[in-house]
Amino acid sequence: MIEQFLHRILRIPYTLHVQMIRKVKKPRATVLFIHGIGQSGAEWESVIARLPDDLAVYSVDLLGFGDSPSPAWATYNAVSQARSVAATIVKLLPRQPLIIVGHSLGALVAIELARRYSPFIQSLVLCSPPLYKPQEIKRIPNNDEILRLLYRRLDKYPEELVKISSLAVRYKIVNKAYNLTRDNVSSYLATLKASIINQTSYEDIVHLKLPISLLYGVFDPLVIGRNYKQVAKANRRIKLTSMLLGHEITPRYAQQIVHEVDKHANKTYDE
Repeated sequence: MIEQFLHRILRIPYTLHVQMIRKVKKPRATVLFIHGIGQSGAEWESVIARLPDDLAVYSVDLLGFGDSPSPAWATYNAVSQARSVAATIVKLLPRQPLIIVGHSLGALVAIELARRYSPFIQSLVLCSPPLYKPQEIKRIPNNDEILRLLYRRLDKYPEELVKISSLAVRYKIVNKAYNLTRDNVSSYLATLKASIINQTSYEDIVHLKLPISLLYGVFDPLVIGRNYKQVAKANRRIKLTSMLLGHEITPRYAQQIVHEVDKHANKTYDE
């Protein structure tokens, strides 16, 4: 009851679970990792293991995932997620601008963070964000709307989604940190609807005024390469990198992320 009053009525953001991976006395830079939908901070193990030792490293579990709170009444949109991440940064993380690294949903949250809380952020490394154009009424659906239709279909069959996800983990189609169960499927679907289907990230990213590395796999079924090229053309601060990969953070993908983080730590974004 008190929790609902504080967070639902008074709208005080939740403090999220943060893992301090590496504390450095005088770090070259501080990096915060934000995971994708259905994941947790554990998603980043293969990336963090490759990072230089002079970087301070943290990861956060988003609202509804990992060890963070999962309120049933929350909207789970990018705005509420970003508010909770910002509150967590103020309370628990070093008071210096961060390099934010986000994957998929985490990249959308990173865009919202940069839009609303730019003093906290030095730069962004965005990995495979599902950037879709605003919804339009068309006789023939475009790729953006086809993916939205797929997500809406998933929303109607939560039990089947849990079964499919279990098989995807078993056969290593998704990262081993992916964890979708009957206990968290409601927050998963609420996040899918609020943050991905009804997003504003496509419009927001073109107005950001900080260095951005935008990475994606050309075989990723969840992203639209044309959209990436258009936002990179509209915002010259975005450096676009495509790879012959899919959506998940594989070892090759992890190596590219490490390369981009290292450049951001050195502030050599144009190399």
